[in-house]
Amino acid sequence: MEKPLWKFTDDEGTFISDAAAGINSLYFPLCNAAPIMSSLSPDLHGDIKTGFESFLMEPVSRLSLKNLRSSRNFWVYLSPDKVWSATGVAKNNRDIQKYDTFRLEAGLLWHKVTRQNKKIGLKSEIISFIPASQEPVEIMLVNITNISSGRLKFIPTAAIPIFGRSANNLHDHRHVTSLLQRIKKERFGVVVTPTLSFNESGHKKNSTCYFVLGIDQRQNAAGQVFPTQEEFTGEGSDLESPQAVFENLLPGKKLPIQGKEAMGALRFRPILLNPGKTVSYIIMMGITKEQRQIRPIFNKFNTPDKAAKALRENKIYWQKQSAEIKVFTKDNGFDNWIRWVNIQPSLRRIFGCSFLPDFDYGKGGKGWRDLWQDCLSLILNNPAGVKQLLLNNFCGVRIDGSNATIIGKDGKEFVADRNDIPRVWMDHGIWPLFTTQLYLHQTANFRILLKETAYFKDRQLSRGRVQDTSFCGQAGSQLKTKSGKIYKGTILEHLLIENLVQFFNVGAHNFILLEGADWNDGLDMARERGESVAFSAMYAQNLKDLAELIGHLNQEKIALLKEALPLLDTLTSRKIDYSKVPAKRKLLEKYFQSVKGDILGKRIFLDKQSVIRDLKNKSDWMYKHIRNKAWLKEGFFNGYYDNSGQRVEGNIKGVMRMTLAGQVFPLMSGIANKKQAGDLINNAWRHLRDKKLRGLRLNTDFKEEQLNLGRAFSFVYGDKENGAFFNHMCVMFAYALYKQGFARQGWEVISSIYAMAINTPNSKIYPCLPEYFNSQGQGMYSYLTGSASWFIFTLLTQAFGVRGEYGDLVIEPKLTRAQFKNSATLAIKTRYAQKTIEVRFINPGGKDFGSYYIRSVRFNAKDISGEIRKSRFFMKRSAFLSLAKKNNLIEIGLD
Repeated sequence: MEKPLWKFTDDEGTFISDAAAGINSLYFPLCNAAPIMSSLSPDLHGDIKTGFESFLMEPVSRLSLKNLRSSRNFWVYLSPDKVWSATGVAKNNRDIQKYDTFRLEAGLLWHKVTRQNKKIGLKSEIISFIPASQEPVEIMLVNITNISSGRLKFIPTAAIPIFGRSANNLHDHRHVTSLLQRIKKERFGVVVTPTLSFNESGHKKNSTCYFVLGIDQRQNAAGQVFPTQEEFTGEGSDLESPQAVFENLLPGKKLPIQGKEAMGALRFRPILLNPGKTVSYIIMMGITKEQRQIRPIFNKFNTPDKAAKALRENKIYWQKQSAEIKVFTKDNGFDNWIRWVNIQPSLRRIFGCSFLPDFDYGKGGKGWRDLWQDCLSLILNNPAGVKQLLLNNFCGVRIDGSNATIIGKDGKEFVADRNDIPRVWMDHGIWPLFTTQLYLHQTANFRILLKETAYFKDRQLSRGRVQDTSFCGQAGSQLKTKSGKIYKGTILEHLLIENLVQFFNVGAHNFILLEGADWNDGLDMARERGESVAFSAMYAQNLKDLAELIGHLNQEKIALLKEALPLLDTLTSRKIDYSKVPAKRKLLEKYFQSVKGDILGKRIFLDKQSVIRDLKNKSDWMYKHIRNKAWLKEGFFNGYYDNSGQRVEGNIKGVMRMTLAGQVFPLMSGIANKKQAGDLINNAWRHLRDKKLRGLRLNTDFKEEQLNLGRAFSFVYGDKENGAFFNHMCVMFAYALYKQGFARQGWEVISSIYAMAINTPNSKIYPCLPEYFNSQGQGMYSYLTGSASWFIFTLLTQAFGVRGEYGDLVIEPKLTRAQFKNSATLAIKTRYAQKTIEVRFINPGGKDFGSYYIRSVRFNAKDISGEIRKSRFFMKRSAFLSLAKKNNLIEIGLD
C-alpha cells in the first residue's frame, strides 16, 4: 500500500511531507489582502504577482511549474566540485543533489522546506510566507546549518529571476518589453522599474517597481549583486547551472545592465561555519506602485526578530480565519482538513479565479456566480461584514435581468465579460437571491431589501441578443433616466427583475432558455434553442422564496419600476396563459423594448399581498410543469434540451445519458415528489457513482460529441465538465439530499469527497477541496473553487443543522450513525448574532438520523428546555441574546 503524500501533525492544520518533491503538479498558495499572490512548488518554482499586469517572477501554469527553469533558488558554493542548491533546483551537480533528503512542513499560510546533504555537510531550512500586515512582499527566510563534524567555508547566493511586467508579455513582445526594463543596483539588492506599461492600444508611463532585497542575520548586505540574467548565467548556461555560481565569478563592473532580463542574484560574504552552527538570511521579493514604498517595507522585516514576529502574526491571522467555523469530530484528519476548506473562500476573494498554476495565467477578477457563492461562507463567518459587499454586488445587474460577469478587486468595478464577448449565463439570476436569503436568515436585517442601488449599463440589450450601436457611454456605465439622472432601484426590485424576466424567457418546451450556458460553462453551444430544465427548477424555487421574503417585510406596499409592471402580469389587465410559449415571449419582448434605452424612472407602489400571489402563481405553475414534463420513464429528470430542441437525457440510441445537475435542482427545490426523489437518488447511485472511487460523476459517458449542446462533451470523458467528480455539483447534491431529509445519502456524498481529497497517493494534492477529481482520482484546480463555500454551508446548516431562520436560531441536526463512529459527541463552532457558539451534540446510544430526537438543551451549563422530544430546537434571537456571553456552549442531548 502506498504511503500518504502528507499527514497532519497537530490540530491547527499543519502537515508534513517527505514525498512532495516527487509530485510535479503540487503547488501551495501564499497571499494577503494587499494583495500580493504567490504560488510555490516543493522546490520553490512558482510565481509572484499583484495582478495580471504585474508579475515579479515569470507566470507559470501547471505544466510549466516544473519545466520552467525560473525559480527561487539559493546556491551554496564550497568548491568547484561542491556546488549545492538549497532548494534542489540544479542541473550540473546531480551527483551532489542525489544525496539530498527532503521534508516539507506547511500550515496556514506558511511553507517550510528542509533539505540536508550529508555528503557536503549542510542542511537548509527555507520558510516562505507573505505578511498578514498587508505589505506587498513575499519573504523567504533561509537558514543554512553545518551538520558535519568540521568547519565549513562556503559562499551563499540568493538567485531570483525578475520578470517584471504583464503576463501578456510572456509570449507577446517578450524582447521588446525587456528593452523597457530599468534596473538599479541598490545597497541591499535590485530594483526594476520598467519605463512603460506596454500596450499597443495605448502605452502608459509606468511607476510599478519590482524588487529583490536581501540581508544576513547581522544586517549585512550582499557583497556582490548580479542584476541581469545574462551576466549571472553566462552565455552557455542557464538558471539551473549559472556560470557565476559554478565558476565562482565576480560581477562585471562596467557591463551594460539596462534593457536586459533582470536578475535578483545576491552573493553574500563568504562564511566559515562551525559544526552545529547556523547562518541566516532574509530575502524579500515584492512589487510596489512607487519606489519610495520599498524602503519602509525593507525596514519592517530586515532583522531575524522582525521577520520572526511577522511570521508569528501571519500564522495567528490565518489560524483565526480558519477557526471561524470549526468542527470537533475526533477524526483528526477531517477536523484539520475542514480548516483548510474554510479558508478557501478567503483565498478566492484574494486570487479571484486566477493566479494559481491550475488556472494558467488568468486575467484577474471574479465571476458573477463565484462572487455570490463565496459570500455564503463569508456570511456564515461574519454576516455583519458582508452587508456592503452585497450592496455593491447588486450594481452589476442590468435592467433586462442579466448582469456583468466579471467583478474587479474592489468589488465596485464591473465588466461585461472577460473576453469582451456579448453573452449571458442563464443561471446568474439565481445566486443573488440565494445568497441574500442566507444573509436575511442569519441577520433578520430586512431593511437591506429596501436599500437602493444602481443598475449596470452597457451596449448589451435583451440579454445579449441585441447590441445598442447608439450607446455612447463607457463600459460599466449606470442606467439613467431620460432626464439624465442615475436610476436607483431597491435591492428587492433587482431581485424581482432578475427572476421575473427568466420566468418568461423560455424555449419551445416552456423551460428557461440555456443562452450562453448555465452553471456548467461547458454547455455553451445551445444558445438559440437550448433549455435548462435543471435551473428552471431553481428559478421556480426563487419565485417561491421571493414571495416568502416579501411576506416578512414590515410594509404593505412594494415599490417597482413602472416599466417592470407587465412582468407581474396578474396585476395587470393582460394576464397571460403560462402554458403558451409565444405569449410569454411576446410579453418579455415588450418589456425589453420598454427598457432598451434610458428609462422614465417612475415607480409604482403595489399591494404586497398581490405581488405575493403573482409570484406564487408563477412558482406553482413551474413546479407542476417540471414535475410532469421533465420526468423520464427511466426514473430521473431530463435536465436539458440541445440546440436542435432535442431532449438530452434518458436512454438515447441505446446510451443511458444522465446529468447530476438535472437531478440536483428538482430535488433541492422540492419539485421532485417523494417517489421521484427516491427513484432519482437510486439512479444517481446506479449511473453516476464510480464503483472504485465511490464519488459521483457530473454525467454519464454520452459516447459522442454534443456539438448542439457544448464544448464539455469534446473534453476527454472523466475530466473537467465532462464526467469528472465535479465537487461543486456534488456538494450541491449533498445539500439537496440533506434538505429533503436524505441525511445518510447526503453524508455519503460529503464523506466521499473528503475520502478522495485525502487519498493522496491518487489525489496528489495538499489538504484542500479541489474543483474536481479526474478519473484517476487526481485533484485538479486546487484552492480556488466555490465548492469550498458550499461544503462549509452544507456541513454547518444541514449536517449539523445550525443556522438562522429569519434571524432566529434553529438547531436541526441530521448527523448519521457513521459520524458518531469515533465519538458519542460531535461539535461545531460558529458565529451567530455576533457571538461565538459551540454546539455540542451528545448521542450516547450512537443512534442514526431518523431514530433520535432532541431530548434536552443546555445553554452555558444551564438547562433551558426541560424534557423535549423534537427534531429541531428553535430559539428567538432576543432570547438567545438575553443569555449569551461572548463565547457560548450549547449542549444538545440526543435520544
